[in-house]
Amino acid sequence: MKVNLHSEEKEGVVTVFIDGEFDMAASPKIRNFLAPLFHENSRSIIVDLSKVPYIDSSGIATLVEGLQWSHSKGKKFRLTQLSPTVKDVFEIARLLTVFEVFDTIEDALQGV
Repeated sequence: MKVNLHSEEKEGVVTVFIDGEFDMAASPKIRNFLAPLFHENSRSIIVDLSKVPYIDSSGIATLVEGLQWSHSKGKKFRLTQLSPTVKDVFEIARLLTVFEVFDTIEDALQGV
């Protein structure tokens, strides 16, 4: 399945929308999409996962890398709208406490 990506920037906050499976095939494309955002003038990056029905370990690794980039650049990196399946993967990997995870984009925008 092909993954589609787009982003919106508003007042220094970039929201990235991922549509499709976040797997080994999609991870390099998503990584290449995310990487430049950490070098721009944005102060926060929110990743909307509402249209991601499936994520595998390479997808998780890509998001962990994003979290590491955000720490090194002093930016916030938040995830929002995880589907139940994706949320289960984060729970199993014990990453729900590592990432800032929000139910809605509006919630994720608070305090950025």
